[in-house]
Amino acid sequence: MNDLAALLPLAAILALFYFVGIRPQQRRAKEVAALQSSIEVGQRVMMSSGIFGTVTSIDDDKATLEIAPGTRIEIARAAIAKVESSVPGIGEPGDA
Repeated sequence: MNDLAALLPLAAILALFYFVGIRPQQRRAKEVAALQSSIEVGQRVMMSSGIFGTVTSIDDDKATLEIAPGTRIEIARAAIAKVESSVPGIGEPGDA
């Protein structure tokens, strides 16, 4: 019985480590995967570097963004950090 009591603190520490360290990381990975799969042409997005642009084309691992009128760049799809607007035309400069 004493042996089991000695293992209880170790089990508690391992459970705490799982809930504080591993589980939130898995949840974040699922959110990123969902974001990457939901990207569509016409959406305004922000890259991990802070550059904003509108998606003009998208492939399995690459996307093309228009960052200024007539200026397009090809990026890795994984570099898209967040979707700014899911409706094309909303929140673009010049809307007032």
